[in-house]
Amino acid sequence: MTARLHVDLSALTANIARVRETVAPAELMLVVKDDAYGHGLEAVVRTAVDAGVRWFGAFDARTGTAVRAAAGDAVRIFTWIAASRDDLRAALAAHLDLGIGDAELLEDLADAASGASAAPRVHLKIDTGLHRNGVRPEAWPAFVDRAAELQSAGLLEVAGIWSHIAEASDAEDDDARTLFEWALDEAAAAGIHPSVRHLAASAASFARPAFRYDMVRVGAFCYGIRSAGGPSAGELGLAPIGRLEAEVVAVHDDGVRVDIGALAGLPTSLSGGRARVGTPAGGRRLEIVGESHSLVEGWPDAAVGDTVTLFGPGTCGEASATDLAELIGTIGEEIALRVSPLIPRVYR
Repeated sequence: MTARLHVDLSALTANIARVRETVAPAELMLVVKDDAYGHGLEAVVRTAVDAGVRWFGAFDARTGTAVRAAAGDAVRIFTWIAASRDDLRAALAAHLDLGIGDAELLEDLADAASGASAAPRVHLKIDTGLHRNGVRPEAWPAFVDRAAELQSAGLLEVAGIWSHIAEASDAEDDDARTLFEWALDEAAAAGIHPSVRHLAASAASFARPAFRYDMVRVGAFCYGIRSAGGPSAGELGLAPIGRLEAEVVAVHDDGVRVDIGALAGLPTSLSGGRARVGTPAGGRRLEIVGESHSLVEGWPDAAVGDTVTLFGPGTCGEASATDLAELIGTIGEEIALRVSPLIPRVYR
């Protein structure tokens, strides 16, 4: 296969600077779940550390441990999924910050931390309406009371309070923020005063200053992936860092055949000529996505070995990952994440 995902680490550095400038004085937590949105965890983490990032969002203990290995001990790593006591033990061993949104998991963590040299840092999660785990409001007062007891006993340190929001409408997000403020007040009444409060992800971190609090969790925007239906990357001051390319392997009367298809991650639903890809002659229609090859509208003098850009920053007439996503009713992250891990990542 000739396909390659080219990753522009200088663009990543510039995007990080742009995000930090926008959200200041709030801290940036760079989210690196799913192999840094398919761009390659180790290279992204090392570049981000060099750029001054000191918080990473790593989803689970396995990813958090990999971030710790790449970044060293000078950074904080937040994980928010722990499915078992083994996960908790792995997180403790790697000195990860843990998102806890379940009363039983809080007790499991306290038990696992008993006798540890340092109390684990936890971030308590209130469910503000997205229902992506988190403690329901009716259970929150008892939950923070118990967390305060465990903190007083030296079994944990409540470092943060956090939640997810839907970012579906301003009205829904305003309701979520009102509930988050109530949760903070309830925690304060229980004697909990966290050093970080975090609610916003990419879109809200740019568009809703009141949602930034002490820290924002930004993934997509740092990779130059804009929100579906939102401002362009250029309008946001960001640039896509990933460029998926493949070579022409055959030239036919009905178009050129390129060495990439659905098995490498291109959705077959992009077939039909709606999507534009980049070629030496500018943008051309993506006609058919097959299993291992795809058919692209031809151009004069097309030749075997020519490069076709399936998605990227638009310099060759191609669409961005989010442009493609909007054609099939999904989000840009899904397009980036579908790129097969067997496709080499090439860094510059």
